[in-house]
Amino acid sequence: MKTAIIHNDIYLKHDTGFGHPESPERYRRVMEALRGDEELWNSCEIIEAREVSKGIIQAAHTEDHYKLVENAFANGYEALDHDTMISINTFDAAVHAAGGVCSAIDAVMEGKADNAFVAVRPPGHHATAENAMGFCLFNNVAIGAKYAQNRYKEIERVAIVDWDVHHGNGTQGIFYDDPSVFFFSMHQYPWYPGTGSRGETGYGRGRGYTMNLPVKGGTEAGVQRSQFDNAISGIAGGFKPDLIIISAGFDAHLTDPLGLLRLENPDFKAMTQVIKDWAADVCEGRVVSALEGGYNLYTLGGTVAAHVSTLAGEQ
Repeated sequence: MKTAIIHNDIYLKHDTGFGHPESPERYRRVMEALRGDEELWNSCEIIEAREVSKGIIQAAHTEDHYKLVENAFANGYEALDHDTMISINTFDAAVHAAGGVCSAIDAVMEGKADNAFVAVRPPGHHATAENAMGFCLFNNVAIGAKYAQNRYKEIERVAIVDWDVHHGNGTQGIFYDDPSVFFFSMHQYPWYPGTGSRGETGYGRGRGYTMNLPVKGGTEAGVQRSQFDNAISGIAGGFKPDLIIISAGFDAHLTDPLGLLRLENPDFKAMTQVIKDWAADVCEGRVVSALEGGYNLYTLGGTVAAHVSTLAGEQ
């Protein structure tokens, strides 16, 4: 199993300021852990993320939102909401963040790799079509899903699996009425941003193509894992994706400062394997995983490496 790792050091230049949990150090720690596992690193296809065009980003975002992010720093903004900080290089990092997911999709679709992991920041799953929020500027996975559908005739249906501790409200909203994209989110509830109840299942033609699995803070890992396995089994029985994208947040880890869930590295490995097995059954193993949250700098790198090693074939 060949895995691609997509990265770009421009992600270090998105400066969120002193003490902000979504810091450049997150990317640095992830890359140190991946490079530090020489056997894993040498077995992977290493690809530099590219930037993507306005048109690709606007498949998931309004023109006004694109212009706001593009010009925010020049217009004197220091933040786009109370916790989404920006700097002089933020827009450049953001277009490369969206481009990282698109680069991963290209690698998988062009046969350079069976699956891919994008070591990306800023994260994206809270960004709505119209607004930045929750550390997120552009919705990287939503842009990637739209790109895959528009670029490759083989990709009609996409499943997005979000296991970040926070609900992926932005991704859900972008695809809420779209039956070609199944969005599944497992997250702590109630928690930021306050969305993600079981009753949120889609709208119009998209009804039934959104599934939320709200999990109470403090839930035992084994219970949460069982709920995840059952949910994926249920989705797989009725939806056959041509590509699976993971919003891979690791802030559901037991040690994370921004959540109260109890998952550990073996749990993330097991969930990764569940998604790999599903993909092997329905879409030739095509999985693209993009980093979302994960804020314990002492554990994040090791957890990401465990996830990537599972993508790369370790059972």
